[in-house]
Amino acid sequence: MAPSKTRSRSSKRSSSSKRRNGSGSSDEADRYRQAAEDALQQLDWTIGYLHGIKKTEISKALAKNRSYIRRNLMGEAEEPMPAQQTDET
Repeated sequence: MAPSKTRSRSSKRSSSSKRRNGSGSSDEADRYRQAAEDALQQLDWTIGYLHGIKKTEISKALAKNRSYIRRNLMGEAEEPMPAQQTDET
C-alpha cells in the first residue's frame, strides 16, 4: 500500500476571525446589516405580491412584522409601503 498523505488539522482562520480587532468587527457588522436589508427587500416584494393576489390578511401580518423588525431590531424609521395603506387592507 502507498503511504497516505496526512494533513495537519490545524485550524485555519478565516479572514473574518483574523480581523476581530480594529475595523474587522465593523466590516462584519456591515455585512450582517446589508444581509438584513436585502432580506427586508425580499419581504417587501413578497408583501406586494401577496397584496396583488388579494391575500391581504397575510400581507398585513407580514407588513406588521416588517415594521417591527425595522423599528425595533434595526433602529430605522418605518417606511410605509404603498400596499400597507389601501382600501383593501
